[in-house]
Amino acid sequence: MKRNYKMTISYDGTRFYGWERQPGNDMTIQGKIENVLTKMCQLPEGKSVQVIGAGRTDAGVHARAMTCNAVIDTDKTEEEIWKYMNEYLPDDISVNEVRACSDRFHSRYNAIGKTYRYTCWYGLSKPVFDRKYVTVLEQKPDTELMRQAAQILEGTHDFKSFCGNSKMKKSTVRCVDTINIEESGNYIRLYFHGNGFLQNMVRILTGTLLEVGYGNIPVADVQKILDAMSRQAAGPTAPAQGLCLMKVDY
Repeated sequence: MKRNYKMTISYDGTRFYGWERQPGNDMTIQGKIENVLTKMCQLPEGKSVQVIGAGRTDAGVHARAMTCNAVIDTDKTEEEIWKYMNEYLPDDISVNEVRACSDRFHSRYNAIGKTYRYTCWYGLSKPVFDRKYVTVLEQKPDTELMRQAAQILEGTHDFKSFCGNSKMKKSTVRCVDTINIEESGNYIRLYFHGNGFLQNMVRILTGTLLEVGYGNIPVADVQKILDAMSRQAAGPTAPAQGLCLMKVDY
């Protein structure tokens, strides 16, 4: 029976070219999931299951709880679908939940918020067991300066200066309601929650905040960066491996 299914997915994005399927490239998260579901449904050649994700994480970015949905024609139960997917997906992709949902549910259009976490590490030793999931800093930034800058970035703004897509034609206005910066030992974790994020936005926000923490960008200049609406005005794009999608709100 054909039904719409909502799924929660975790993945280590290290060896993948991002979430979105790419022609001729079988190393994407969406592509792997679609291939497994197409095989499960025993669709004829040329036909495939279409999976809709809540967002498009970049190459090397991870997720603890990406939400996606797909219309599947199968007699399998939710648990059987769940078991089948985890049996045939690679070890760095896990399906955490499969639930039948309303035909109207759309994982991207119905999302009202997302939480991202960016993890940094500093110190003389090496984060051997976390090396794929953190960005190693050469020195400790001033996190109090970073928090002051984060307060300027919170709220509804035109984040064009923090968009990695120079050809973006749609609105670049977004609401980032909270930016929390937490310290634990040698770890600095930045949490971003908002109603949506532009391409590379969290990584550019992080790169800019780190430059503030290093004293390379004055806190007072952060508002000027927003007002400039130019990618060249903001800081560098932080590396992909430190970023993780934590949660999608509905």
